Amino acid sequence: MSLQSQIMDAMKTAMKEKDTVALESLRAIKSGILLAQTESGAKEEISEEEEIKLLQKLVKQRKDSAAIYIQQNRQDLADPELAQAAVIEKFLPAQLTEEEVEAVVRRIIAENNFSGMADMGKVMGIASKELAGTADGKMISSVVKKTLV
Repeated sequence: MSLQSQIMDAMKTAMKEKDTVALESLRAIKSGILLAQTESGAKEEISEEEEIKLLQKLVKQRKDSAAIYIQQNRQDLADPELAQAAVIEKFLPAQLTEEEVEAVVRRIIAENNFSGMADMGKVMGIASKELAGTADGKMISSVVKKTLV
């Protein structure tokens, strides 16, 4: 089942249950998918990789907004952002733990004989491709820094 059809089914359920937070989140995903389709031309569907990137972008936007609201002591505005992020994350593949990411990074470093911070860009490139959709870029970066030192 494609992401679009999953979103439509979830939207119907959210409408029936009168879940406004979920409905708002799902509409944002649908809007993002439609924008991505129009940007890429008259293509029917966007690839699964593009869908994952889109969902990650939407989650990141909401978490960044929530962080700003919390910084400004506006928990009333942060809570809906975090709730929307949680709804969107349900459509992402299961996220790896920091230990799992570290194991992958250590394997990449060992296989390619990388050492020191000079190789960070190379490690990040390989790790980002391999862990796409399953780990946050910030986490990958911090693990690579910690491991290469």
